[in-house]
Amino acid sequence: MKHLIRECFQGEGYVFATRAAEIARAHGHARPARLASNENPAGPSPEAVRRAVDALGCVNRYPDETNRGFADALRAYHGDYRFVASVGMDGIIETVIRTLINDGDEVVVSTPTYSFYGIAVRAQGGTPVSVARRADWSVDPETFIRACKGRKLAFLCSPNNPTGTVTPVEDIKAILDEIKGILFLDAAYIDFCDEDYRPLMKEYDNLIIGRTMSKAFSLAGLRIGYAFVPTWYEPYYMTAATPFTLNSVSQAAGEGALADPSHTIPIVRNVEVWRGRFAKESPYPVAPSGGNFVLVDVAPATAEEVVEQLAARGVIVRSCTSFPGLGDHYIRVSIGEDWENERFLEEISRL
Repeated sequence: MKHLIRECFQGEGYVFATRAAEIARAHGHARPARLASNENPAGPSPEAVRRAVDALGCVNRYPDETNRGFADALRAYHGDYRFVASVGMDGIIETVIRTLINDGDEVVVSTPTYSFYGIAVRAQGGTPVSVARRADWSVDPETFIRACKGRKLAFLCSPNNPTGTVTPVEDIKAILDEIKGILFLDAAYIDFCDEDYRPLMKEYDNLIIGRTMSKAFSLAGLRIGYAFVPTWYEPYYMTAATPFTLNSVSQAAGEGALADPSHTIPIVRNVEVWRGRFAKESPYPVAPSGGNFVLVDVAPATAEEVVEQLAARGVIVRSCTSFPGLGDHYIRVSIGEDWENERFLEEISRL
């Protein structure tokens, strides 16, 4: 029956760090340092937990399909913008593609970057078109603009996963001034840097900014994604969206987290401190990062070799060989708990 499966799903999908975890377990590490998934090691806000627990008592009912309470909380936190929500940033990405892309349409993707953009585009029948970044992984606006000509949708991640590169607001404005289609700006890690793209929503009607509650707000397990969208676009998104995508517990937890913004302040500060320490103390070059992770160049070794060696020593990091256009000698290391970060620096120095 395998012949019934669509061709785009017969190859490799999104790559998780499961193999490294299995190696660590095989070497007897019951509690390895988990630095592969860009998770927040700090727990969520107590207010988020309290509201989530309260919401459990009502899960016999469907959630609010409009996510009204969560959207109101987002406006209280960010300002007067229009928002949509879904199951993680991935749900937002899939729904946006669904509203715009027909079979055969080409979608621009700034690479190397998060591989799910291409997976989601192909799933909708479209074709991802990679636009390479410069050698320092910054975006060349002119090259990106030329690639967008005649195409409806483009993806750009900033801070970029996995390189950590932050694209300046001025470059985003230059792109939006010239392209005729929609730019999806994935800002999942924006809480960990000083750039602010939100004011651009007041100037441009061809911009969507994707955000998440998984990182700075410590709610990765509840899969809460949302996006700033132009007013004209919102009803089309809602028409295409899967019904009841964001469950009532997630909505309540998201509202609670947004009501307690001070909870993220020490989390962001800790990330800044450890990014600096990784850059200073790693024996391998570390790229500048605006996210809660860093990219490490482990050449002349390969990423797979280093991942396996670190996993055997109880440190799980991410090989970046699955990121299109990056090469085979980069690993991505999340900022974890202090003991995990110390363990990484200790073990990578021994390689």
